[in-house]
Amino acid sequence: MTGAIEVRGLRKTFPGENGHRLTVLDNLSLSIRGGEFVCVVGPSGCGKSTILHTIAGIATEDAGEILIDGQDHLLARTGYVFQEPRLLNWRTATENIAFAARAAGLDARDTRTRVQRYLEMVGLSDFANAYPLALSGGMQQRVAIARALVIRPQVLLMDEPFSSLDELTARRMRSELLRLWEEERHTVVFVTHNALEAVYLADRIYVLSARPTRILREVVVDVARPRDFEDPMVLKLHREIIATLTE
Repeated sequence: MTGAIEVRGLRKTFPGENGHRLTVLDNLSLSIRGGEFVCVVGPSGCGKSTILHTIAGIATEDAGEILIDGQDHLLARTGYVFQEPRLLNWRTATENIAFAARAAGLDARDTRTRVQRYLEMVGLSDFANAYPLALSGGMQQRVAIARALVIRPQVLLMDEPFSSLDELTARRMRSELLRLWEEERHTVVFVTHNALEAVYLADRIYVLSARPTRILREVVVDVARPRDFEDPMVLKLHREIIATLTE
């Protein structure tokens, strides 16, 4: 279960004005190694979320091929973390995570153990029976991450998951996410509009243009972990990505 992703010649259009089709992705290709943490950065509306949606099978590509571990991406088990937690408010933290495990067809005998494990991993064992509206925004997002991980995904897709949090909470969440990733080494594709966040998190970054989207630059983040937001190399790469996006 390596989670290697190959996207080849991806094209996606949406209905536009006067019967025309709006082209968002056109002949886009990218390659992600199993266990790699890749960030996708680009301007608003460029198709970052659309890339995740097509990989996950939420949206259907018009043309192109998406493979996960050499097979059709729709056969893969994919975890998805949205910008908002999207929890069921009438279910506890435990029940929200267990619901995802059952929906994925995991063995019922194994589900309880896995739910407890991931609650512990995200630091919410003491809030197992709390309902979402009793949790802070950061805690709700931790439940959402546990829910995505409990299904044993080959690939974890994350769509600006910390953008609605205050910066102090977001920084803690980024550190916690990296801790979880280092423990389990899922392949992560993380969409963000925050170039500094991308440099802090990623092994590699795809910098995208405005639509129709093309890859402006591929950045290898050759900075040892754990990283510091004030590290001169982190700030240098951040400036280079911003310069690429504003050229």
